[in-house]
Amino acid sequence: MARNKFDIDEELETPFDIKHLKRALVYAGKYKKRIFLSLFISVIASVTGLLSPLIVAYAADNCFTREGIPGLIVCAVGLLVCIVTSVFLSQKRAKMMTQVGQDIILDIRSDLFRHMQELPFEYYDSRPHGKILVRVINYVNSVSDIMTNGIINFVLEMLNIVFITVFMFFVCWQLALVVLCGLPVYAAIIMFIKNRQRRAWQAVSNKSSNLNAYLHESIVGVQISQVFTREEVNAEINDKLAKSYRSKWMKAVGYSNLVWPATDIVSISTLSALYLVGLLFMPGISIGTILAMGSYSGRFWQPLMQLSNLMNTFINAVAYLERIFEMLDEPATIKDKPGAKEMPEIKGDVHFKDVTFAYEEGGNVLEHLSFDVKAGESIALVGPTGAGKTTIVSLISRFYDLKSGKVLIDDSDISEVTLHSLRSQMGIMLQDSFIFSGTIMENLKYGNPDATYKQAREACILVGIHEYIMTLPDGYETVVSERGAGLSQGQKQLIALARTILSDPKILVLDEATSSIDAKTERYLQNGLNHLMKGRTSFIIAHRLSTVRNCDRIMYVSNKGITESGTHEELIAKKGDYYRLYTAQAV
Repeated sequence: MARNKFDIDEELETPFDIKHLKRALVYAGKYKKRIFLSLFISVIASVTGLLSPLIVAYAADNCFTREGIPGLIVCAVGLLVCIVTSVFLSQKRAKMMTQVGQDIILDIRSDLFRHMQELPFEYYDSRPHGKILVRVINYVNSVSDIMTNGIINFVLEMLNIVFITVFMFFVCWQLALVVLCGLPVYAAIIMFIKNRQRRAWQAVSNKSSNLNAYLHESIVGVQISQVFTREEVNAEINDKLAKSYRSKWMKAVGYSNLVWPATDIVSISTLSALYLVGLLFMPGISIGTILAMGSYSGRFWQPLMQLSNLMNTFINAVAYLERIFEMLDEPATIKDKPGAKEMPEIKGDVHFKDVTFAYEEGGNVLEHLSFDVKAGESIALVGPTGAGKTTIVSLISRFYDLKSGKVLIDDSDISEVTLHSLRSQMGIMLQDSFIFSGTIMENLKYGNPDATYKQAREACILVGIHEYIMTLPDGYETVVSERGAGLSQGQKQLIALARTILSDPKILVLDEATSSIDAKTERYLQNGLNHLMKGRTSFIIAHRLSTVRNCDRIMYVSNKGITESGTHEELIAKKGDYYRLYTAQAV
């Protein structure tokens, strides 16, 4: 059962936990030299920029009285140099940190994708795929800005506050105290806003995740929606999710838009207090000092506003990082054991030894199952839907681990060998004949990139799809879209079968390989399969029993095990479960 339906919110409202941010900083450690250089450049840019008010103050106090035009020109040049230097260094730092940040995001994306490739089937079976995509794309994008400029900006804004405070006290400590009197008021206002802002933006993230999940589901299932004329109902569901997202977004933006007015109010109030105190209670103060302190007062609140925004972004980013690292920490339960050996070249003997398996605790699909298959044998698995036929072939490929018992290929326990060495010698065609976006040739060579054009062509001739491919505009180089749009289900199944054949497997697994093929094509295809199965151990799952009559052995899967086993003639003569199933189809 899915952990989250598209309309169920993920629980993103979690306490701020700095450990997630620390873990993200491990990625930043690879680029610490560039980060420290960027910080050094930022400090120089900040100090250079803070010299401007001092130059203005000097010009106001001296150039209009004693030094005249020459002094004013020198001050103007100095001011221009300070501004240009500060802007140049700031842009240099921004470009450098953007590169560092994107390198970090690239590392996180790469680690996420590699880990996703190793996660077991049940991870994807239990979650809406749209919500997985949100974590890999949206959440990583959300932390991108923090990793790009957030860390360095946080340090820089802290230094800016220190530098500005030092400059203010250097110019006039009395007026500096007036400016600092606004801090408690500002802190109280920001704390009131930020707590609500954080929850509001996390609610936006939830609604965005839900909307993305439903869009993904709707795109994948669009044909079914049209078959059942669900367009209007689906549009209403989408509108409901979109309106919910809009409502939460507007609320979050409302809180965000309170930050700058609050900062402006406090900033203007302290500036007014500064002028009043300076002009009314400090008669000996110079106009240059008043101008410089006014400039520093205005600058003092900007880093504070930036810090409050950064802190809110940090807190939200930690919530996203938690979900990203949660995915990275999801155990790859089906993985190589410590000391796993390479699988020797497979001969084809398969042994199930007292195998018990369950997808969920307490619901065994197979119990104490034992059977032996000799190399080169063709085995058909038949029986009612849900009896465990696909489960058996999935266990041979070790897509799942056993609850108890062993599966051996030749004399090797498959749990003791590497997954790559095992699966690279098996050809597995599952029920879903998935076609990737790309050319037909790229799809055919998916499991064997070194295959030649001749080998691909022979595989297609063998399954009876070659003639159709040659009618396409670009033949084998014809581009098909994801899931093979434009191809019939039968054509996709034949291409998937040719792909399996081209991998030249030692053990062949065909799960309903001919379910979407017409009877005429199936007869042609059967000759090719009979040729293909010679010398290979083959497991064939089929509901149409006419396709498995010639198999060396037929196993009837039912009641959490195999109730009957034998050739077609033997099972017909026995008049048991297989006989009843076969005669029911023959009617």
